[in-house]
Amino acid sequence: MPTTLTLFDPEDMDDAPQPPLTRVRMTVAYDGTKFHGFAVNPGVSTVGGSLLEALERVLRHPVDLTCAGRTDKGVHAHGQVVDFATTEGIDLDALVRSLNGLCGPSIAVRDAEVVDEEFSSRFDATFRRYRYTIHNAAHPDPFSTNTAWHVREPLSLDRLRLACDPLLGTHDFASFCRRNTRADGTDAPTVRDVLDARWEVDPDGTLRFWIQATSFCHQMVRSIVGTLVEAGLGKKTPGDILGIIAARDRAAAGPVAPPHGLSLWEVGYPDPT
Repeated sequence: MPTTLTLFDPEDMDDAPQPPLTRVRMTVAYDGTKFHGFAVNPGVSTVGGSLLEALERVLRHPVDLTCAGRTDKGVHAHGQVVDFATTEGIDLDALVRSLNGLCGPSIAVRDAEVVDEEFSSRFDATFRRYRYTIHNAAHPDPFSTNTAWHVREPLSLDRLRLACDPLLGTHDFASFCRRNTRADGTDAPTVRDVLDARWEVDPDGTLRFWIQATSFCHQMVRSIVGTLVEAGLGKKTPGDILGIIAARDRAAAGPVAPPHGLSLWEVGYPDPT
């Protein structure tokens, strides 16, 4: 499914703008609970579809909207990045206010800026950073129901942290990825470079897993979390992670963690010169 989104009915819009154009980059946060993922999907509510509809309503011209990374149904974002082209001289503050008025509170545009006309939120990204939240307690927490995975059994923080070490570096993560067959019948590559993987504990005991990589395979983070939780429960040892990676077999890893604990936290780009 493409990361460039288009939603435009010429009968409802003014004529498309003529050059000169300018490219705008926006940082977007959203609660993915009620959305069927980011990508436009006719007949269902998606983050990209809602944002695109609002953009075209405000700008009064068709928009090609590109995102840094598509998120699945129920997954959240704090720092999703999107870009699109519009006419020069746009009032970015007014645009942000209008979009937040139309899309909020489930979708919030955090900032907007004019960037180089060649900028691509997807292809120029140097890393993506995700956060996964776990409420590890015997009782549920009504206030984190939509944003944290409730794991009742006690998790060993030492085991969780030790199990992170084998993930670092460049590996074939086929064991943690949903198989993706391309149009030519070949499997999409599953080699990824993980730059950081670690657990932190909030003062209230909430566990947060942070992972940063140049890019991710489909369901990679959730599959890793599900496997690490098994290590934290003692069902796997931290040393098993190396063997799971080497197996290149999805059946070797643990279950896929539920989507609602996951958030696309940050997308990195080269410093402007």
